[in-house]
Amino acid sequence: MILGPRVLKTGIAVTLALYICMILNLEPAVFAGVAAIFTVQPSIYRTWRQMFDQIITNTLGAAVALFSIYFLGDNPIIIGFVIVLVISLSLKMKMESTIPLTLVTVLAIMSAPGNEELFFTMNRFFIIMIGIGSALLVNLFISPPKYKENYLEKVHSIFQNMSLLLRTAVSNEMTETSFQEHSKKLQTDVRKLEEQFKIFDEEREKMAKLKPVNVREIVVFKQMLKTLQQGEEVLENIEEHYFQSKATDEEDHLFDAHLEQLTRYHEYLFLKYEGKIRKQEDDIEQGISSQSGVFFEQALERYIQNKDQKLRLFIIASSIVEYTFHLQRLDQLIDQYYKVRNK
Repeated sequence: MILGPRVLKTGIAVTLALYICMILNLEPAVFAGVAAIFTVQPSIYRTWRQMFDQIITNTLGAAVALFSIYFLGDNPIIIGFVIVLVISLSLKMKMESTIPLTLVTVLAIMSAPGNEELFFTMNRFFIIMIGIGSALLVNLFISPPKYKENYLEKVHSIFQNMSLLLRTAVSNEMTETSFQEHSKKLQTDVRKLEEQFKIFDEEREKMAKLKPVNVREIVVFKQMLKTLQQGEEVLENIEEHYFQSKATDEEDHLFDAHLEQLTRYHEYLFLKYEGKIRKQEDDIEQGISSQSGVFFEQALERYIQNKDQKLRLFIIASSIVEYTFHLQRLDQLIDQYYKVRNK
């Protein structure tokens, strides 16, 4: 079992919150632990945002709960009404992620015994703020997220799986079960990468003053994601259309050879970005445009000769051309990135 950084940081944040409550002799400390669990986020910016949103909604929830206790009572019907009201207000303010902890605050306050409502409100509200603060401190100072390294590692992992699928999709060398397993993993990983890029870009935009990031490099990373998305689309089209098109051996060779060439080109671009390619010794860039043109012309010719039977092949060929375009775009962006960086 592998424990990710967020899991470990959640445990540390809970521990820190509980210890602070013990030192300050605040009870029940469990509310601080619950607050820490809800506040730890996958990025520093989201933790900041979560903290501010939690403060706003928890303050609102505490105020509503205290008002209800004094003027309406604290029977189960009133508590249920307050819960509905607080949820509605949180949704209205577009802070739905804070709802679980805010409801914990409301229930904690409305369970205050006797005439000690104000004391319990301040006590439990302060305990919850300790949990929120502990989560922020842990995310800031303990193993801060390495966005760039994690993103590139995920990109390489996805490409390795995708290249295997592209190289065997037409030749049909893998068993159906194995191919489907790799295909499902690819789809899941690409969705995760999309979310990872969203966090990465969000962090760059919101935290730029604290941690400047090269904008051109972000554009390269976005294009890396786009090439993987397009490669995934090529595989989906092959799976849906290729074997129903009754392709000939010649067509098998045409598509298989071109996919192999594009996979090599994609791999080359990663090496180029990492500075591991001596450009003058590799002519893959010069040949890819002409080869793609020849490939598409041959696919178009087959479609014109037999539109009904070869329409499926033409759909696949179109997605392959789109994949080629995004690879060439990535190539250009890498060149521009290094040109500016090396000035």
